[in-house]
Amino acid sequence: MAPQPRWPVALALLAAAALHFVLPRTLVMGPPWVVLGSVGILIALAWYARHLHHWKLNELLSYTALGVLTAALVFGLAALLYALPRRLEAPSALLRSAAVLWLTNVLVFAGWYWRLDAGGPNERDFRIAHVRGAFLFPQMLLPGADAAMETDDAESAQMSWRPGFVDYLFLAFNTSTAFSPTDVPVLSRWAKLMMMVQAVISFTSVAVIAARAVNIL
Repeated sequence: MAPQPRWPVALALLAAAALHFVLPRTLVMGPPWVVLGSVGILIALAWYARHLHHWKLNELLSYTALGVLTAALVFGLAALLYALPRRLEAPSALLRSAAVLWLTNVLVFAGWYWRLDAGGPNERDFRIAHVRGAFLFPQMLLPGADAAMETDDAESAQMSWRPGFVDYLFLAFNTSTAFSPTDVPVLSRWAKLMMMVQAVISFTSVAVIAARAVNIL
C-alpha cells in the first residue's frame, strides 16, 4: 500500500512550535524562534533521511523534534503555574497562555501517539491492515481487517484500514477534553501512562482557566 502522508504531522508540529510566539517571554524555553527553528530543521532532516530510506535516523530525528516540543510544553506549564499566584503576568496573558498550552498539548501528544503506535509509521506503511497496536480503533473491529492481514489479494487490500494522523489527533483531543480516550480503548501500558500525563497537563491548563474565570466573577 502507498505510504501515509507525513505533511499533516509536520504541519501540526510546526504549529505547536509556532504557538510559542503567542506566549509571554517568561513562559517560553528560550527565544520562540529557537523552538520553531529547531523543530523545523529536525523535521526537514527527518524527511530527507526517510527519502534516503534511513529509517532509524528518520525515527531518531522525529523523536528529537517531539522531545523538544515536549520539553517546551512542560517548561511553559511550570512557568505558568509559577507566575499565576505571583501575578507575574497580566491576567489576560495568563488566560491566553493556558489556552495555548492546552492546544499545544493536544498537538504534541497526537504526534507522540502517531510516532509510537504499532512500531511507528515506517513499519505501519509496510502492513496491509492495522490490527495490532497500542489503541483499538473502531475500524479494526470491522469485518475484513483480519483477512487483510493474512492475504495480499486486491479485494482484501481494499477492505484494509490503517490509522492516519487525524485519528491520533482525534484521540489526543478527546483525552484533553474528556480526560479519557472515549471510543478508542487503550491496550498498551506505555500508551496508558502517556495518556495519564496528557490528561494531567490538560487538567492543569483547564484549572488555570477556571481559576481565572472565577477570579473575574
